[in-house]
Amino acid sequence: MFTRLQEFLPNVVQLGWSGDAGWGMAIWNTVFMTFVPFIFGGALGLILGLLLVLLGPGGVKENLVVCWILDKVTSIFRAIPFIILVAVLASFTYLIMGTILGTRAALVPLTVATFPFFARQVQVVFSELDKGVIEAAQASGATFWDIVLVYLTEGLPDLVRVSTVTLISLVGETAMAGAIGAGGLGNVAISYGYNRFNNDVTWVATLLILCFIFMIQWAGDRISKALSHC
Repeated sequence: MFTRLQEFLPNVVQLGWSGDAGWGMAIWNTVFMTFVPFIFGGALGLILGLLLVLLGPGGVKENLVVCWILDKVTSIFRAIPFIILVAVLASFTYLIMGTILGTRAALVPLTVATFPFFARQVQVVFSELDKGVIEAAQASGATFWDIVLVYLTEGLPDLVRVSTVTLISLVGETAMAGAIGAGGLGNVAISYGYNRFNNDVTWVATLLILCFIFMIQWAGDRISKALSHC
């Protein structure tokens, strides 16, 4: 079987599994650059999206001035293309990470790109919740934090759904992170496949990215459906 692989996928086999340019490291870097920025950017986006609803028109803590500021900050960061964001945040990235190259450096722009994207989706989820549930909680004397818990509980299935969308978006952005030497499957597809005319490397890397995306989508759908039936 190995001989067959060498015959049909010679460049794929040549890259090997281990080493800095191997398939194992490429897969790990893609997973690392997907989930770590989601944890930090997702947490910030969740807070921001919740604040946009709570402080917005008709919110339980209505404050239109603060809401307007948060809304504009979200819109500005959301509008910046990721590859430009990498350049804009270069100094900030160096200040935090001590470098502007590599997988660790990519975590900063990936996190900053995640929070406004996720915040907008969270805002939509919470805005579409049944107002009657919130009003009932207020009428029963619920505290501010009780109401926050109501939002999180009622919106949990949809939060899982938008988290899935965000993770899939992050997988795509990890490929662009290859511009700062971040590695990952996207970088393998371009640097070791497309740029060197090794089509077999490009196709295998693309297939692995698709498998990763399908796994995220499958897991997200299963969790969302399970929570919806709770």
